Amino acid sequence: MVVIKERKRLSSGEPALDEMMGGGFIEGTVTLLSGAPGVGKTTLGLQFLTTGIAKGEAGLMITFEEFPASLIRDAKGIGWDLQALQKEGLLRLIFTSPKVFLESLQSSESPLAETIRTMAPTRAVIDSATHFKRISEDPIKLRDIYNQVINALKREKITTLMLDEDANISRPRDGRMPPLPFVVDSVFLMRYVEVDSAMSRALTILKMRGSNHRKDIRPYEIRQGGLKLLPPFKDIQGILTGVTQRVRAG
Repeated sequence: MVVIKERKRLSSGEPALDEMMGGGFIEGTVTLLSGAPGVGKTTLGLQFLTTGIAKGEAGLMITFEEFPASLIRDAKGIGWDLQALQKEGLLRLIFTSPKVFLESLQSSESPLAETIRTMAPTRAVIDSATHFKRISEDPIKLRDIYNQVINALKREKITTLMLDEDANISRPRDGRMPPLPFVVDSVFLMRYVEVDSAMSRALTILKMRGSNHRKDIRPYEIRQGGLKLLPPFKDIQGILTGVTQRVRAG
């Protein structure tokens, strides 16, 4: 009889989100967090990293747009001292370009390769995959770029969150889905929604390979300590379309 060993799960730092995933992110996988700017993707990414660091798992943050000083400042407001974690050698914030990052992954002599060898990070966040379009906007070439990045991270057994600003992933333009959702293991959609004339944030899991994840849509808040899921929406339909309405009882 063949016994299939269940793969290790890594906590997001939010128990309710871990429960939605069936226990947390699956070790060694790549998850896409898709959503508009400011919806909380970077916060969830840092929550994922700091949660791992608290368990002795080193973390790596690759940013293509935001300077480390800005990340450090913003994170301090939520309760994370990234500067101290860097000094302890538990976290590395790297500001670079998509082209240099891709080339670094392909070279065993690059500073990034040396960082991976010396730190042996368990978790990584890439902010954001949107910037790979600077290299090419051709869907076929982009898919190849994404595969190169994902395969390199998986070879190192790094569990990775890739942030992306394609807010219309649930409603593809011209009926064409962008290539990134096809090559990652999991896809999370984070978006702003209007409910009862007030803005809220909502999260759902569109796909998660190897896990029987929950399909509900959950509102969430950004608080001290990171993202906090709230009870599921009730009696509301059309959340992902952006046009919500109350469902009449009976």
